[in-house]
This record gives sequence, C-alpha cells and structure tokens, in this order.
Amino acid sequence: MARRRQPTARQMRLGAELQRLREAAGLKGREAAAALGTDSARLSQIESGVVGMSENTVRRLAANYACTDKELIEALVAMAADRTRGWWEKYQGMLPVSFLDIAELEHHATYRFDVEFLHVPGLFQTEDYARGIFSYRVPELPHNDLALRVTHRMDRKVIISGAAPIPYEAVIHEAALRIRVGNRTAARTQLTRILELSEADHITVRVIPFDLDDFGGAWSSMTYAGGAVPKLDTALRDTAHGTAFIDSEAQLGAFRTLFRKVKAVSLEPEQSRDFIRRLTKEL
Repeated sequence: MARRRQPTARQMRLGAELQRLREAAGLKGREAAAALGTDSARLSQIESGVVGMSENTVRRLAANYACTDKELIEALVAMAADRTRGWWEKYQGMLPVSFLDIAELEHHATYRFDVEFLHVPGLFQTEDYARGIFSYRVPELPHNDLALRVTHRMDRKVIISGAAPIPYEAVIHEAALRIRVGNRTAARTQLTRILELSEADHITVRVIPFDLDDFGGAWSSMTYAGGAVPKLDTALRDTAHGTAFIDSEAQLGAFRTLFRKVKAVSLEPEQSRDFIRRLTKEL
C-alpha cells in the first residue's frame, strides 16, 4: 500500500498493537518480516503506521505471533479494513492533527468517561464557554482559527447527542462548575446545559464538592475512551506539548483504577443534579 504522509493516531495504534504482539511472541523484526515474506524495513513501516495493510496481513501476522485472542484479532482486522472518512476530515490542514485524532478516536469509541477539576468537560461546553477557553490561549489565536476550534468542539458532541450516542460518564469537581469562564449569564447557561444533558439515559454526571474530606486526587483529570476490546482502550492527558494518547496496558489499568476512586467519592447522579441546580440558582 502507498506510504502515508502522516498516519493518524488510530493508524499508529494498529501498528503499535501488532508490534506488541510480535514482542510478546519473542520475535525480532527481521524474523517476523521473513515469515511475512517481506523485509524488516517494510515491517517497521507497518508497525509505525506509515503504510497500511490488508485484513489478510493482520491475520497472517497474528497467526505468526501465535495470538489466540480472537476478539482482539477481529478488532485489529476491523481497524485495518476501516476506510472511514469522518466529519473531522473537513478540518484537515486547518486545525492541529491532534484535534482530528481525538475526533476519530471518539467516533470509534464504545464508551467515554471524563474527570475534570478546572474546566467543564469539552462535550458539555457551550459555544460561549469554549470560546472563552480558546480565547485565553497565549499567543492569541487569529479570529478564524478561534472560530474553527469552537466549531470543531461543538461538532464533537455528535458522540453524545447524535443518532447513535455512546455511554458517557463525567465526574466534575465543584471548582470547574464555579469558575466563570464567561460572564454570569454565560455561566448560568453552561450549568443549565449540563443539567439538560444529564437527563439523557446514556449520560451520567457526578460532582465532587469542595467540602469532601480526605480527598487528594485533584491531579487526576483524564479522558478515557473505550475501544472495541479493553486492550484497545485509550486514555488522553493534556501536556505542555499537546494531547498525549496513552495505550499501554499497565497505564490503562491505572487510569481505570483512578476513575473508580474519584467516582466512589463523588455525589450520586441525582445528588449531583441537585447540587448543580443550587449553583445555578446562586447566579
């Protein structure tokens, strides 16, 4: 297949998973390449996502690596076969690649949960709130770039408000609900939006109040997207250099544990709605 100019995060993930299977089988690159009838340079391109592969190639590699996890194999085959041209591609060349990668990840996610301490989760944000977040960037964004980011963020909501929404659970600290990214009216509109969305059967909102005793987890903001199988889950963390896509099994296990811990200390959904209603009335 043709060499890609810049593989997407999903394409790189497919290659990384095949590399993990090879390493688990104890095979060197040249050994695996020989079994496939190619050279190590070509295999390296496959594992880095630089070149695509057919479903048959994925099955041959899995067989060569003695992988018996049928669900994982089928999920990898589906990734190789996927030719989705999603809504996010209209932003190609206009927004950073990570924006497109996040949208593609969400499109294929089977569920999603967020933990936020300082900002309302992006999937809940109103246009005014999102504009306020992006406007605070230094250096300031040109007007057109700012508008594109806001529109892209609104488009991403399709995963919870479109025709086929996925289960979504958000744990939000009281600080994020109280910080006024915009004015009082915008803050009230934002809280009202969260309340409206929380009524959907597939959406769960939980709040961590300020007065919670013995809570040391304020560093654990995260986004977690479920894959076709648990091994293909992905966690996202914001860093100084952009968004990090985390997919190692050990780290994913740690993030799942963190989510269980913050969920366990948060208010129940109905208590959380009552809490947000009280905050709304204060504005």
